[in-house]
Formats: sequence, structure tokens, C-alpha cells
Amino acid sequence: MLYDSLNLDKLGMKKEALVYAYKGQQSLVKKGRVANSNILTVCDFSQPSDSKRLYIIDVRNFKVLLNTYVAHGKNSGEEYANRFSNRSSSLQSSLGFYVTKGTYFGKHGLSLRLSGQDRGFNDKAESRAIVVHGATYIGDEWVGGKMGRSFGCPAVPQRYAKTVINLIKNGTCLFIYHPLKSYLHGSNVLNG
Repeated sequence: MLYDSLNLDKLGMKKEALVYAYKGQQSLVKKGRVANSNILTVCDFSQPSDSKRLYIIDVRNFKVLLNTYVAHGKNSGEEYANRFSNRSSSLQSSLGFYVTKGTYFGKHGLSLRLSGQDRGFNDKAESRAIVVHGATYIGDEWVGGKMGRSFGCPAVPQRYAKTVINLIKNGTCLFIYHPLKSYLHGSNVLNG
């Protein structure tokens, strides 16, 4: 119902991405890990990097608050992300559910800490310094060229970084989706 009412198919999101995202978010809410269940963020890595594949959704009021680009890790693939890792120095994205934490100012300016909730898939996010931050290597100006890639962080266009971070900080759920069967069957959040 949420998927259809928000016309997410027209924005390019796969229905399965939202179904899994919502299921996992509700699981984390029941465990008391999510402080703000109104906001759900989905990075749909089944789409290419030159698609606006980050969706910030107000599930309570049935609104898409923002739809923009998001980078994947440089060792996760070129146009499409298809390799994922939880290892330090892998420079790959990590699939799964995250709970947003607080902000800080780092080498990329305003940044948002993430706590990985999927054991074995993204639970090393904090030690790997996987955060949401702005980047100049991704955005409208790169469409038709080559979108840049991160060191594993879900980096967003610099001009939207502050907006994205302020919308999702302090205890919301962020889900990085890919239809990888080993993740979908192995996720403790989805299957626990």
C-alpha cells in the first residue's frame, strides 16, 4: 500500500526493496533500537549509480521527503554495486539495516554516524567509519559521465548532505538493499 500510494515505481525503487525495508524497520522497532519510526531511508543498490536510488520516506504521513543519488563503495562495482563486505579496508559497501546516530564534523564536513544492525553483514560499520557524508563526486552534474564511488560510505551529493543528515539523524532506520540471496536469507534482522 505504501509503495503504490507513493508511486515509488515511477521513482525507480524496486517493490521488494521497500517490502524488506519496512519489515526490517518494524523488527528493529520491536527490539527498541529505533527511536524515530516515522522515517525510513532506503538505498536501492539494485539500481545503477546514476539513478536517484536513495529514498527518505515519512511512513507515518505517506510522503517521500527526498529522492537523490547515493554512492556505493569503489570496490563494490562500477555502474552497479554487486560486491559487498563487512571487512575493514575493503572499500566496499555493506548491505543491511543501520540505525542512525549523531552527527560530527569530519574531513567531509557534516557527517552522520551509523550503527550496523546485521551481524556479519554490516556490524563493523562503526569501526570501519562507514557514515553518511556529502561528496562532490556524485550528483546531477555526473549523469551521463561516471558517478564517483566512496570508500564504502553511502555518500550523497554535497548540496543535499545537510538536508539528508538532518532528516535521518538520531535513531532512524537506514536500509541498504540489493537482491543478494546470501544477504536476504542470512540477515538476522529480516529472519530473526
